[in-house]
Amino acid sequence: MTDPRYFLIRMISVLGIFILICGFLYEQIYISFMGNPILNGTIIATALIGIIYIFRQVLLLVPEVKWLSDVQRTRTLSKKNAKPILLATVNVMLADQTNERQLSAQSLRSVLDGVAARLDEGREISRYMIGLLIFLGLLGTFWGLLQTIGAVGNVIDGLSSTNNANLDRMMEQLRSGLDAPLAGMATAFSSSLFGLTGSLVLGFLDLQLGQAMGRFFNEVEDWLSSFARYNDVRGQENQLQASGGLMSEGLNEEGARALLQLARAI
Repeated sequence: MTDPRYFLIRMISVLGIFILICGFLYEQIYISFMGNPILNGTIIATALIGIIYIFRQVLLLVPEVKWLSDVQRTRTLSKKNAKPILLATVNVMLADQTNERQLSAQSLRSVLDGVAARLDEGREISRYMIGLLIFLGLLGTFWGLLQTIGAVGNVIDGLSSTNNANLDRMMEQLRSGLDAPLAGMATAFSSSLFGLTGSLVLGFLDLQLGQAMGRFFNEVEDWLSSFARYNDVRGQENQLQASGGLMSEGLNEEGARALLQLARAI
């Protein structure tokens, strides 16, 4: 089994590079952050929550891999170890196997569907966090543009009401009136910058999470498939041939298994 912590090394490495880049661009980032500290702080907090959640999801795979590796090594279910969460259906299936119940193709598919559903459920929040960061960035963009449009309108109205003969006064009023539109533009661009950057980082981490879960699911599927073939095909292949090919004659899987159990009993 592949250790999920291998993907944690990638994630930590990329985060380290990102932090170094932020350190070199600290002054520019600080100026952008002060464009709207409340909104930008919300975006950064959301990104941090998403990062912590994705790391947590990867770490949740570690005990699952350890449990499955122990089962593969010992070929028995240990009552001392805690029951798995993502592989709960596999645990139930293996418990049934100890009672000499064989795993059919339909059972194998239902077990794998249960594992896949639990893995997909773990990624729903991370995907939502990525979309939320993009939404917050766009929200700040439109908010800043609305502030800019309103401030520009106020500046134009103020200039039209002044005496054109007093050029110095008009320029001073224009200079002071441009502070509000520039503040709105700072809000618009800074929120977009932080939102898109946060979504980019979370997107990469979610990609690593998806690869870790995909590798984990593929290895579970390969193991269960070989396990099912060992019980249903390899151990019964000779018996199926000796019984005249029950499956090829149209008899369903459960009926063929019942006849084989009767043959073994006799």
